[in-house]
Amino acid sequence: MKIFIKNMVCNRCIMVVGNELEKLGFSPVDISLGEVGFDRELTDTERQTIGNHLQSFGFELIDDRKSRLIGQIKTAIIELVHHQDSDLKTNLSDYLGNRLHHDYTYLSNLFSEVEGTTIEKYFIAQKIEKVKELLVYDELTLSEIAFRLNYSSVAHLSNQFKKVTGLTPSYFKNIREIRRKPLDEV
Repeated sequence: MKIFIKNMVCNRCIMVVGNELEKLGFSPVDISLGEVGFDRELTDTERQTIGNHLQSFGFELIDDRKSRLIGQIKTAIIELVHHQDSDLKTNLSDYLGNRLHHDYTYLSNLFSEVEGTTIEKYFIAQKIEKVKELLVYDELTLSEIAFRLNYSSVAHLSNQFKKVTGLTPSYFKNIREIRRKPLDEV
């Protein structure tokens, strides 16, 4: 039995959720981005207890099927952009369709309806946050960042970065001001 949790977007989130569930006396069998697995069905009272407790940490249980699917879309994109060093060998629509076992058109329409933005814009926003992170760390050149995030060129990355942030990547890097957002606010 799995529960789905909104705003659980990083390894620290996984650790916090795991620790808090243990404090409440629950023993999850699997914890990953956006979801927690148990070896049994939880009662409504247990779900409510978990939901109320985790809410104080900024997490929210996702109950309905559509919201769970939105959460899975976001988790898949966040994992793809922020937690995998491998290149995306297929396009985003095929990746999401195959991973979530739904037609991409359905996923796209649902996401737009619920979130008020497109999957593509959400994906771009996540990529820009990753670019900001890599610029702040100052370990890679802009060309290396463009390659790592599958941009067709440095110019494409620069244009997209400026369109989203209003700044060029070089200017952003030079000001040394961290203008990054938490992943759950992107």
